[in-house]
Amino acid sequence: MSSRDILGDNDGDEGERVTPTWSSDGIQLYAGDCLSVLPSFGTDSVDLVLTDPPYGHGNNDGDLIHKREKVLGAPVKSLKREEAARPILNDGAEANELLRKVLPEIRRVLMPGCCCCCCCCGGGGPDPQFARWSMWLNEVLDFKQMVVWDKGPMGMGWHYRRSYETILVATKPGAACRWFDKTRGIENIIRPGQYGIAKIIPGKTQHPTAKPVHLAKHFVRLHSEPGHLVLDPFMGAGWVAAACVRMGRRFIGVELDPHWFDYAVKVVEREQRKVKEEGRAKAN
Repeated sequence: MSSRDILGDNDGDEGERVTPTWSSDGIQLYAGDCLSVLPSFGTDSVDLVLTDPPYGHGNNDGDLIHKREKVLGAPVKSLKREEAARPILNDGAEANELLRKVLPEIRRVLMPGCCCCCCCCGGGGPDPQFARWSMWLNEVLDFKQMVVWDKGPMGMGWHYRRSYETILVATKPGAACRWFDKTRGIENIIRPGQYGIAKIIPGKTQHPTAKPVHLAKHFVRLHSEPGHLVLDPFMGAGWVAAACVRMGRRFIGVELDPHWFDYAVKVVEREQRKVKEEGRAKAN
């Protein structure tokens, strides 16, 4: 499938078409900056944006996450050899500017009534980031809901330890919100273990802010149907891509860090093998 097939015809208002770095069976992955890649995509071409941008917290770069054993007072003899920092690209003050710049492109590529589901940190100071990002989404789209993902105890920090994150949901105006759940039982809180979603404490080979595939599956199921096109402009290790392969969605992912891009390719290849093996098993 060509990039024109998956994205629709370019009507001339977008930038020059960018060729995917890797593609297979309706999955297209781009190694690069989403601000450079997204302008090449067709207007009103995407059914869902589901993404986990850098929060700007400097995660795993000399912070509490990186030095948790030492900071939390483990006995010296029990301390493991300190692992090297694994910083995330654009995870400093520039993260906020990056999000503001990409939101207009997200609006442009989304079809009317389609949603952007954006991971964000939980509440708390000294910077009320969740509130600011919500307002920015509402400037560009129609803010719909802040979904609380309760990861269960015990979170990082000291006072009011952080045990949840949020997913900010906004809709492109012009049509009714696309919503494919028929149960009328979906709450704005995801409780520990609900829908098979369990928090991840990343190991040294995992992405520092890894998200569970079942979390992606939850939002993909609510806001899209098989064959629809899902975009993740901050792909990371490919958690949304894995969900789309398993659920029969087409997918476009963009990742700036070459290491995590290669990691995501391996994730997609593994999931595609599983799907094919399961298909053969059912056929027999």
